[in-house]
Amino acid sequence: MSETLDIAIELISKPSVTPEDHNCQNIMAKRLQTLGFNNEHLRFEDVDNLWSRRGKSAPLFVFAGHTDVVPTGPLAKWSSDPFRPEIRNGNLYGRGAADMKGSIAAMMTATERFIAKHPNHKGSIAFLITSDEEGPSVNGTVKVVEHLQQCNEKIDWCLVGEPSSDHKLGDVVKNGRRGSLSGTLTVRGKQGHVAYPHLADNPIHRAAPALAELVTTVWDNGNEFFPKTTFQISNINSGTGATNVIPGELQVLFNLRYSTEVDDRILRTRIEAILDRHQLKYDLQWNLSGKPFLTSRGELVAATQKAIREICGYETQLSTAGGTSDGRFIAPTGAQVIELGPLNATIHQIDEHVAVADLDKLSEIYERILEHLLI
Repeated sequence: MSETLDIAIELISKPSVTPEDHNCQNIMAKRLQTLGFNNEHLRFEDVDNLWSRRGKSAPLFVFAGHTDVVPTGPLAKWSSDPFRPEIRNGNLYGRGAADMKGSIAAMMTATERFIAKHPNHKGSIAFLITSDEEGPSVNGTVKVVEHLQQCNEKIDWCLVGEPSSDHKLGDVVKNGRRGSLSGTLTVRGKQGHVAYPHLADNPIHRAAPALAELVTTVWDNGNEFFPKTTFQISNINSGTGATNVIPGELQVLFNLRYSTEVDDRILRTRIEAILDRHQLKYDLQWNLSGKPFLTSRGELVAATQKAIREICGYETQLSTAGGTSDGRFIAPTGAQVIELGPLNATIHQIDEHVAVADLDKLSEIYERILEHLLI
């Protein structure tokens, strides 16, 4: 048993299904306070957030993460209780083991060892922890960042503990994320009998050519860090359930994951132009859940690559793949942001787990990053 493993087990045992924190942040705050951190508990609506900082000078290094987890799914399908963590075959099982209570435990012990060795380190260290990352993400990190900006607190470097690794610990580090733009398209027609199509207007038939064009459109060609922008239809719904009725309305849900070569305004304009060109009668509701961000090669990326090389003995790959993360709220402040955590193979799945050995190694990597930046 290691200190990192102990903390991970204690946190996983808390059933903090989003947006519940279930006392996880208080556990963290108590340990951080003994290290000289000043804790600020920020609750927005039903969401608990923790901002904990040690030091007042720049540069400011921040560990960011979340204590909330996704629902367990059917309990009967788990090999063990998801909130009674178990170690089997060298793996720690439990909801949140990989996403991301294991990372938080590694952050804590890395910080404790670093401060013990370097109590007079330069700059400041802080923790930004929310219980709203797995949910709608409206009262969590985004609100804390707004609060920090009002207090003129500027983050220089931020490490988000999302599970970034693919096949072995540290083989992939996220230095950015694609933007996510969703649309709810409602195409209006006129309901009628299939035997009298001239008296109706089938919205499926009208929309089909436009949807085909949207699917085949090349939005951009990506760049060094980002793949090209993708358009995906996730749901189509229409009809009454009867085979002899032409529907009066069609609803289409779609999403674009986009690179830094375009922005959401350009995408909206181009999509609406296609719909207009096909002379559709439609309503379109947009939802921008995150703009793309990129941390180019600099101090944080260099320190992270060097730490992984020193601890693991191999090079890491920079990537912007995957979904969105809370890094999208921090990067616009001008902070350098990277994501580094354990393997993502079992996140959000039944029997989520993390290798016990990886927890201690991750803690060592985090500590080495602090040393490279704050010594």
